[in-house]
Order: sequence, then C-alpha cells, then structure tokens
Amino acid sequence: MNEEPVARARPPLAAPRTDLTDGEWHRLHPATPLLRGGIFMVAIIGFIIANLRERLIDLFIGEENYGGDPIDTIYERGATGWALLIIAGVLLVILVVFYLSWRTHTFRVTGEIVEVRSGLVFRSNRKARLDRVQGVNLTRPLIPRLFGAARLEITVAGQDGNVQLAYLGSKLADDLRRDILHLASGLRQAKQPAAPPAAPVDQAPVDQAPVVDGVPAAHSAFGGFASARFQEFRAPELDPDAAPPHSVVRIPPRRLIGSVVLSGFTVFLLLAGISLIISVVAGSSGWVLVAVLPGLIGSVGYYFSRITKTLRFSIAGTPDGVRVGYGLLSTSSQTLPPGRIHAIEVSQPILWRRFGWWQININTAGQASGRSSTAVTGTTLLPVGTLADVEKVLQLALPGFDTDTHRALIENGMLGGRKRDVGVADFYSNAPARAVWLRPFSWWRTGWAVSGSVALIRRGVLSRDLILVPLARMQGVRISQGAIRRRLRLASAALHTVAGPVTASLSVIDVDEALVLFEWMSTGAVRSALADTSHHWSRTTPPTQKAAE
Repeated sequence: MNEEPVARARPPLAAPRTDLTDGEWHRLHPATPLLRGGIFMVAIIGFIIANLRERLIDLFIGEENYGGDPIDTIYERGATGWALLIIAGVLLVILVVFYLSWRTHTFRVTGEIVEVRSGLVFRSNRKARLDRVQGVNLTRPLIPRLFGAARLEITVAGQDGNVQLAYLGSKLADDLRRDILHLASGLRQAKQPAAPPAAPVDQAPVDQAPVVDGVPAAHSAFGGFASARFQEFRAPELDPDAAPPHSVVRIPPRRLIGSVVLSGFTVFLLLAGISLIISVVAGSSGWVLVAVLPGLIGSVGYYFSRITKTLRFSIAGTPDGVRVGYGLLSTSSQTLPPGRIHAIEVSQPILWRRFGWWQININTAGQASGRSSTAVTGTTLLPVGTLADVEKVLQLALPGFDTDTHRALIENGMLGGRKRDVGVADFYSNAPARAVWLRPFSWWRTGWAVSGSVALIRRGVLSRDLILVPLARMQGVRISQGAIRRRLRLASAALHTVAGPVTASLSVIDVDEALVLFEWMSTGAVRSALADTSHHWSRTTPPTQKAAE
C-alpha cells in the first residue's frame, strides 16, 4: 500500500511593518551624505579657509590692494558679485556630490539577503545572508538623532561580514529591524495590501495658509518634528510593542558610577598620580609630565564616555531574542536572536567584591571580527549587577537553562570553591591538591560541570569567573599536557567557541578528569547540535504533526 506523503508545516505568514522587504532597491535617509561625514567635510573646509585666509586674499585680490578687512576690500573693489558667485559654485558642487552619493547608495531586503550598494567612483557591494544573522543593532548617535535618523546594522557570522544601513528614519529603522528579524526567524512575509486611494481634500484658498486641527500647517509640522525628537530622547525604543515596557534589570546611577570608578583604569591612574608626585618631589618631573599628564587629562573623557554609554541600560526578552539598550546622548539597541550567544562569562573584579557586583560578557559570531560599530558595548550583557540580576540575565540568555532549578550550581560557580570548603560537594569536578604547584592561589576554585546542554567552568580568585558555554554552540574541545603537567598527572582543557572576550579554558585539571571532560563535551555537543532548532526560532511544528511524522 502506497503511503501518502505527509505535508510539512509551513512557516506562518508575518505582516511586514514596512514596504522595504519587497526585494526592490530603496534609498536611505536624504541627510545620509551629511551624516556620514559631510558635516566634518564642511568643518575641515572652514578650518582650511580660516588658516589660509591671508594666502587666498593675496591670490585673488593682491597684497597691494588688501586693506585689512576682506569683506570691505571686496566691496570697495566691486567684486561682490564674483565673491557670491564663487560661494554659490562651491555650495553647488557640494550639493551635487552629496546628491550623487545619496543616489548611488541603495539597499534591498529579500527573503534571503540584505544587500547594500554604494560608491560614486569606487563601487562596493555587501550582502548579509539572513540565515546567518547573529543580531540586529539599532544605533542613534547624537547628531543623527537631531535629524530623526538612525543607523541599522545587521551582524552576521563571518569575518567582517556586517552590513550597515546608515541612515534611515528612526521609526522606519525600528520597523525594518522587526521585519528583518522575522525573515531571519523563518517567517514568510505576507504581501503588502494595496493602499486605498486617498480621499479628495478641499483645496484651501490661495491667500489662506492650510490649517490642521486649528493650527497652521507650518507650525504643526514644526511642532510634530520637535515633539518626535523629544520622544526619541525620552525613550530608546520607539515601538512599544518591540520590547516589554520594563527591563528585567535596573542599574541605579550610583552603582554604575561606582563600578566605573572601581575599575582597573582607576588603579592605573592612581599609580600614575603617585609616580607624578614622586617625580615632582625628586625634581625630575619634566619627562613624567609629558608622559603622564596627557593621560590624566584624557581620563576625564574616558569616565564620561563609559558612564554616558551605559546609562539608561535595559535588557528584556522579546519574541525575537534578547533586547539590550543603553546610552544617554547616543543610544544603541541590540537584538540577539535565540541561539546566537556562544559563550557567557560572569566575572567579579576584586574591587567589586565588597559590594557584591558582577558583570556579564558574551561571545557572538557577529562580534568575532571586531569591526562592528558596537563591538565594545555589544559584548556586554550586564555592565554591573547583583547576584539576583545575574540570574535574571542568564534566564534570558539561556532560555532552556532554568536558573531557579540550577541556582545552587550557579551560586557555587560564582561564590563557591573556597579553600576552607575543600572536600565539600559543590557540584563541580575540581582540580586536585597537587595543582597547588602551578596555581597556588586558585587551584581550589578551578573546576567544571555539565548540566543539560550547558557546560560550566569555574576559575579565578582575584577575579572570580564563571563561564557558561551552550554545547550546541561549541566548536571543539582541546586537552593538552606539557612536561610539568605530565609529571604532576595534570592537564589543561579548552572549549573552542567564536572569538571574543570570553575564553572557556581550565589551566589545571586531573588527567583522568580531562578524559571524562573530553567525552562529556564531545558527545554533548553533537547531541545538542542535532536537537537545536534556534536557527529558525519561529518555525513550530504542532504536536499532531510530530506524531504523524
């Protein structure tokens, strides 16, 4: 008897928020050439003219005819028309260059790729495959925010494969981000319905300005523009449906400022200040001032940048992944789809230990090249938080890893392994006592564990570190043993992930435990990769369909 083929579930249709995903070529915000460097070009031209004013006057007027003020000299010689003509010509050339640059910078979004073409003399073409999307970043620098523009960056796996759409209208960038994430999740886009014809509008009298809601249209347009800019500065997310209204973590400004002050950079500044004082007392402060003083002055800008970039931090779960937002003057909003986080590091510097503060950094394939516009802040999932904050963030970053069930495992990884607790069961396979010869201060905190599809590594005593690696994202495992470790029957282990700030490695481990680790990690990685379906997180199969298959 012939069996009828089983119809597989097709991904559902998603109504697009914009008409930019129709596969046709579209242009960016009209102010893009100005925002991408035009302002700096005009400033440079002004700087050159201001510094070469005397030479330009000698060239066009002559030194013998120069009376002291260039405007008066031009007026007295009757060259006002020529001066205005030259200025108009320069402005015309700049406008033509800007216009051609805008005309030749186009993009299109299909069901498979995002493609950008740009360049006037030297052409470039960049493509990002949607099935390799690792995240979508929406950045609003300060100057573009004044124009109501934003930069949309699609981060993909691969070396320098990110694609930027700079710039789009703020609301349009929000909507396009959602459409791209829906396409990357496997949702098929529904066709845009044809817009109904606009109803006829009675024409206003010629001598009367149009009125909207009792307000002249010009005033209404200006007020709407100003109101929209004000709302953007108040809320980093323009679409209230794009993310939950409240972040799962709230960082008080006092804690944020304290975490920046209590950093390694502050220790460096203190040492530099002490060396400067000693050199002044010793009478040899000349070379020290040249070497240290610029760094001390620049530290003010460093602190200001670090604090303003992490103010108004928010993190929340959305249907398309984890949404991380931050920034005061320039804002950034990063969306990490499910399964795009390759490694997580929960760390606590020694200066934070008294306050119980922790930081979370991650590795993603989109940041591997380090060329992203948010490469630094994009690897930080939690700038500073408490133990409860860490559990909430881990719940978002690892959806299948229930922090309530694994609370003891996480807390032992972050706080456990103290020297006086040697011999106490803490769910980790720890390094043996003979590892004290290689790690005299941290051997009792060096251990590993596996829970479900997540591997955990604990290490460090000055800076406590807990590393979590989803086995489905792991790319390999390595066990190595040098001459000294071979003598002590020790080995070192490393779990390979994409490049980033997180390194999942153990410096010392018992050689027999190393073999067990290798077996657990290799088999667990294959099993987890086969069961992983996060690459198409919106494709779901009904239970009846699974039973039929």
